[in-house]
Amino acid sequence: MPSVPKWRVIAAVLILVVLAALASQLIPIYLNNMRLQQYVEETARDPGSTSMPDVVLRAMVLNKASQMGLPVRMDNVRVVRSADALRIDVRYVVRVDLPFYTVDLHFYPGAGSR
Repeated sequence: MPSVPKWRVIAAVLILVVLAALASQLIPIYLNNMRLQQYVEETARDPGSTSMPDVVLRAMVLNKASQMGLPVRMDNVRVVRSADALRIDVRYVVRVDLPFYTVDLHFYPGAGSR
């Protein structure tokens, strides 16, 4: 079996280090979005939420997002009501500054009740 050239091993390790660095930047943002999505779903399904004013529901979502360090503002949270349902939609953008590149991640957590 021929030996692998040293430069290939170094290149592979370097690629793994870069991928690990990217993951350490991006994974916490995506996990927090998943947690916010879960919170919005639980809030929309909660029977007590249908009797709460829209401003209170928005404040609850804003408070949860703030606890997670997510850049959600009051105008990013929309509450829509129908005769038998409640829908909460959140739209926000997280800017991630990576070395040599900046990316805006767009998130749209939302949920409705029936």
